[in-house]
Amino acid sequence: MRLWSIHPAYLDAKGLVALWREGLLAQKVLHGNTQGYKNHPQLSRFKNADNPLSAIAEYLRCIHAEAAKRDYHFNNDKIVSQETSPKIPVTSGQLAYEFQHLLAKLKKRQPDLYQQLKTVARIKVHPLFTEVDGKVEYWEKI
Repeated sequence: MRLWSIHPAYLDAKGLVALWREGLLAQKVLHGNTQGYKNHPQLSRFKNADNPLSAIAEYLRCIHAEAAKRDYHFNNDKIVSQETSPKIPVTSGQLAYEFQHLLAKLKKRQPDLYQQLKTVARIKVHPLFTEVDGKVEYWEKI
């Protein structure tokens, strides 16, 4: 499971579709509707939110908006909460790590997009998150 902290605009089609599916799975986990993934490290920041379901819903709404910009048809009805969520902090180290991780994937599967993104100086953050100084997050599997 990869729940990107970087803005979904950076993802290629394969990455955006995977993020939607994984976000929906995370929503099921947080709602208590699965047996597995309950202790997945990427879920900790959502579990620690004031309202985990509104946090994952806010996360999914941004992915849905990015998909709509690309004329993809993700089903908005699958987002179970319409509540908003306060921003969740994410470290600058985490953002840098994720962006490099994405670039490595894109270099193999989308070389043109890789060429466009490799010179990005300021990484856009997913709107649910707010950037704070720090190293890679404790929950990241390196």
